[in-house]
Amino acid sequence: MWVVIHLPNLPLEVFHPPWLAEKALVVVEQQRVFTMSKLARQAGIQTGMRVSSVHMLMPEAEIKNRDHEREQASLSAAAMASLQFTPQVCLLENASILMGVGASLTLFGGIRRLRRLIIQTIRQLGLSPQIGIAASAQGAWLLAQQVRHTQQPRQPNLRYALKQKRLHQRLNLLHISLLPAAQTWLDWLTGIGCETLGELRLLPRAGLQRRCGKELLRSLDLAYGEQQELQQWLEVPAQFSARLELPDRLENTDIIFHFAKALLLQLCGWLMQRQLAVTSLQFELEHERGRQARAPSQMNIPLAQASWREEHLSKLLKEHLGRLQLNAPAIAIRLTAQQVCPMHAPNADLFPEPGGNREEQSKLMELLVARLGAENVLYPAPQADHRPEIANQWVSILQKKTNRREAISANAYRPTWLLPQPQLLEVRQHRPHYRSALKLMSPAERIEAGWWNGQLVTRDYFIAENAQHLRCWIYRERIGHAQQAQDDEVWYLHGVFG
Repeated sequence: MWVVIHLPNLPLEVFHPPWLAEKALVVVEQQRVFTMSKLARQAGIQTGMRVSSVHMLMPEAEIKNRDHEREQASLSAAAMASLQFTPQVCLLENASILMGVGASLTLFGGIRRLRRLIIQTIRQLGLSPQIGIAASAQGAWLLAQQVRHTQQPRQPNLRYALKQKRLHQRLNLLHISLLPAAQTWLDWLTGIGCETLGELRLLPRAGLQRRCGKELLRSLDLAYGEQQELQQWLEVPAQFSARLELPDRLENTDIIFHFAKALLLQLCGWLMQRQLAVTSLQFELEHERGRQARAPSQMNIPLAQASWREEHLSKLLKEHLGRLQLNAPAIAIRLTAQQVCPMHAPNADLFPEPGGNREEQSKLMELLVARLGAENVLYPAPQADHRPEIANQWVSILQKKTNRREAISANAYRPTWLLPQPQLLEVRQHRPHYRSALKLMSPAERIEAGWWNGQLVTRDYFIAENAQHLRCWIYRERIGHAQQAQDDEVWYLHGVFG
């Protein structure tokens, strides 16, 4: 099974993707109109018109010279993103991409669902696809390219022919001008009354070969699936780095997100082709060059667990962009996969629970980091030390967890959170107060440690409770300590129990 993606509006959409507000845009080649936007067409501008005529009809129209390099870059980007669905992808003539999807149908739930996913992906790249599906590669290309003559039906499903018999019926209706090998002989063929591929096949093959050569017959046989053609599949680079030039100076991060996501789709295709997962991404937003040049704005996206899924990476991208402060308009975006690792498919449970597997938990943590910042999403990393302020350590969730031996017994009753600095408590009638008088609820727990590094701690800790039933962890310096010898009625609050 073959799928062909044809991009008929590529020369226009490289300058103005469909998700931007509609405007009058005209693309010219050699000072003549090559294509135009809907607003320009409604103003009377037509293909082949001179630039001077465009200015007369619509002075406010924006005129762009056709950019073949930009078109090729967009076509290659679409091909890279298509690698998410099959490793068999190659570029064809006339802004088209060929995909061999026979081995992917079961994975994606059939040809109809796969077609919807392909269309959705190409549209997210800012392009308008026209899909052809057939049992032969050349047949799918012709169905995707078909020109809608007045005598041909206009239903899009006529570009799909899943069976050989239906493919022959569809191709028989197509005009011979769609077949590249027939271009040289169009005048002669139409002169003898041959206008469709079906009529062309009815002509005697021997006479047609003597008149037009073998290439015309070979093209017909390839289209109708009677011959097979070897394809040269797309090869991807060893490392991923892609750049996208923006159509205008942009400061709105919501609009920038659409362009950045187009790069993300290319990354996902690259990851699938190389069977890799990414653990760290870097986006660079380039600013104005020249005298007012500014350094690019960098946005690093670390992942707690390697991923290759577009949906999850897009959520992280959106959260990070929402927190990004741009100092100047962006003119281009670059995406680099900084760290990658081999792709390992997660082991599925027999009876999975929502959010119950490690992959879902990692995704949640990454979203929290993107929204709150890595410095605000922490996990406990207890140290082997009796001093509470040293034993109770919290590190960023993005740091690799290490197995550390806890110095505190599992039966020790400790508050989860300690104050950054112990708080001096007010003492009234020899009783410490925190919002109200504190009542001691436990015997003293003596901690003496730190003599080996000059940070000696000699404290007696107590669990205390106030009138509001708030349990606190308080201490006083041990009697006999040099700083406590004169006054033993100094109490500190070190933590609060949840």
